[in-house]
Amino acid sequence: MFSSTDLVLIRHADADTGGRLCGRTDVGLADAATKAMAALAQFLPSVDEIWTSPALRCRQTASHLWPRARLREDGRLQEQHFGAWEGLANEDIPDLGDLSRAETASVWRDGGERCRDLCVRGSPALSALAEMAEAGPVVAVTHAGVVRAALSMVLGEPTAGLAFEVRPLSITRFRCARGVPLSVAEVNWRPA
Repeated sequence: MFSSTDLVLIRHADADTGGRLCGRTDVGLADAATKAMAALAQFLPSVDEIWTSPALRCRQTASHLWPRARLREDGRLQEQHFGAWEGLANEDIPDLGDLSRAETASVWRDGGERCRDLCVRGSPALSALAEMAEAGPVVAVTHAGVVRAALSMVLGEPTAGLAFEVRPLSITRFRCARGVPLSVAEVNWRPA
């Protein structure tokens, strides 16, 4: 399923958020996630090492999909910090109205990160993983915001990733051939 020069980003499985916004809030996986992970695992090749966000939901997803692989945590792969909105019930999050992608990328919540801050934080980690993928496939289990940041980076437009929905437990693949610009090979793949 993975080519020899793929950077593979997997969004964690459904999290047990209790209907709340959980960017950096550390929550585990929802009970229903186990069945979906088992369905995905049968399509995945064996790998020795998985990069992961330190978030529990990412580590649990990685451990379930590849129980024998060594996990390597990187804090730059964490989800966006939503500041004062962290932990709010979904219905209590303020409605900002219709915003352009550029406006959305600039929204700042007291004590949190803007989307463009996430891109700046995540870009060095994603570049390092892409460079490693030139020698063989690299897999990272992370968050929707980080996947969108990677899409923005590859597409060369700081807000392009905001146009993508990133489903739980979906695979987004990038080709990382030496001397060739990164390309998007696949977005949001999941078994049927």
